[in-house]
Amino acid sequence: MGRAHQVRAKSMAITAAKKSALHRRASKEIYMAAKSGVPDPEMNLALRSAVEKWRGQNVTKDIIERAIQKAKGGEVENYVEGLYEAFGPGNSFFVVETLTDNTNRAFTEIRTIFTKKGGHLGSTLYNFTQYGVFIFDGNNREEVEEKLILSDVDVQEVTEDSGKIEVLVEPSAFGSAREVLGAMGIMEFDTAEIVYLANDLIEITDSEDKLKFDELCEALDELQDVQNVYHNVEQ
Repeated sequence: MGRAHQVRAKSMAITAAKKSALHRRASKEIYMAAKSGVPDPEMNLALRSAVEKWRGQNVTKDIIERAIQKAKGGEVENYVEGLYEAFGPGNSFFVVETLTDNTNRAFTEIRTIFTKKGGHLGSTLYNFTQYGVFIFDGNNREEVEEKLILSDVDVQEVTEDSGKIEVLVEPSAFGSAREVLGAMGIMEFDTAEIVYLANDLIEITDSEDKLKFDELCEALDELQDVQNVYHNVEQ
């Protein structure tokens, strides 16, 4: 099983969050992607990736279209991206991505949650590596890997597990990898995004720490400014 399994586990955790929080995250990310270029998924790679990401989390077509139409209509929402590093219970490490219109609120709420659960903000990013990740149906791992390498895509890992192919590339190679896969007829993805993956995973064995960790993840999921939560705990 490849390292991209972390992304599949993360995706399952996201789908368990409240629908309102899920829809809020999707709307903001799709809106920002649409504003970054042409508000058409066929002509804007960032927007297409955002749409596919949230469609894979069962976000409805109506919510996706409303976010794109908001961008087309010229409505202005001033969101700022943020990145928070923190330590959690049981020697867990976190990286939290935010998209907010109030950075003071985001900082205060995130710091408060970690403090309540026995953690604190601190440098943890060195425990993670950023990758472009693609997960899709397939059983031709060798063919996919060969095509990417011959196309000079900076591939880090290609694995196959249970009928799914998982590809890790350098973030700078995300667009070129997407084009190569598309040329192979691979158009549908379970995951196609740039994420942080923990370099090493741990298991929390203490029941009290595990409870605090689960509560911490749930609390972060419910914050309006949080977009993505990455950690080093085996799921």
